[in-house]
Amino acid sequence: MRDVAIIGVGMTAWGELWEKSLRTIWTEAALAALDDAGVDHVDYITIGCMSPGLFVGQEHLASLLADELGMAGVPAARVETACASGGLALRMGLAEVASGLSDIVLVTGVEKMNDVDTAETTYALGTAADQEWEAFHGVTFPGLYAMMARLHMAKYGTTSEQLAAVSVKNHANALLNPDAQYHLKLTVEDVLGSTMVADPLHIFDCSPITDGAAAVVIASMDVAREITGDRPIVRITGSGLATDTITLANREDLTSLPAVRKAAERAYAMAGRVPGDIHVAEVHDCFTIAEIMTTEALGFFEPGQGGPAAEKGLTGHGGKIPVNTSGGLKAKGHPVGATGVAQVVEVATQLRGEAGQRQVEGARIGLTQTMGGSGGSAVVHILEVES
Repeated sequence: MRDVAIIGVGMTAWGELWEKSLRTIWTEAALAALDDAGVDHVDYITIGCMSPGLFVGQEHLASLLADELGMAGVPAARVETACASGGLALRMGLAEVASGLSDIVLVTGVEKMNDVDTAETTYALGTAADQEWEAFHGVTFPGLYAMMARLHMAKYGTTSEQLAAVSVKNHANALLNPDAQYHLKLTVEDVLGSTMVADPLHIFDCSPITDGAAAVVIASMDVAREITGDRPIVRITGSGLATDTITLANREDLTSLPAVRKAAERAYAMAGRVPGDIHVAEVHDCFTIAEIMTTEALGFFEPGQGGPAAEKGLTGHGGKIPVNTSGGLKAKGHPVGATGVAQVVEVATQLRGEAGQRQVEGARIGLTQTMGGSGGSAVVHILEVES
């Protein structure tokens, strides 16, 4: 396989984008990435998007968006694996370039979630759960993650204060990210005093409903070296994909995330890395318990130690492993199909040394992780800046 590099990144401000359509926000992010890369053509386009038909009544995004970008005729494909769709879009683009089928690929993610009411949004998101055994009985994702949180608490002693520490950290990080949905300083008391959604998860333990898009341009290493000039080259050195049972009732242990662990093991093996090598990570904090469980599944902390690590500041800026410097899904926002690509935008920006006030000093190896549903699928990538 050929080595593959990220040569351009693009993202627009996320939030409730009432005045913009899905095609508009996608095109803005795509153009920003192309401009950052300094290219005006690509050989292939991938689009991560979970539920455009339910959110905006639009399918067939590959044709629609390639045409909107002025690239009708360029091969394009939409991919989906629930909230991990953006991560899968990068993996598909990586395979396209590494195999030699394409030299330059535009990898994108998008979701427009606010054009329907909350009930319709809840229904759309619920399609990522087991419809027969979970959704039919009224279980929503806050309920599923609340069950996981309760069992994690019972098994390991994880506390609501530790969950709240994740939210406080990620909102503090988002204050330094101009593209984040929320710029709101929180305290542990604010989180614990907010509305209970599904015990023990408060509303400040939950990621928001978001409109947004993100894009990266990837290329073969030969092409990257020709066009990047003096800018650092960020290589994609590892990629892992895995699945688990979609239904929580079929899992042996609800306090762990086997798909995340397996995807990470495959990415680490491909990159020749171990968890201790990672300098910065963007992980899937759709709920605060998800970040805690994910940092354990990725090998950053032993099972049961993710909560204490968050409370002690080990995942904060300047900690052992800074996690979600962008603000994460919790505060940057979570337009589900776009999240995995936005994580790559953040880590690539960190590795280039271009993250401004939220820059992690000396960051040279980064990781991104996103997952579908309650962990039924997971994608992990490892990025490294060339010396």
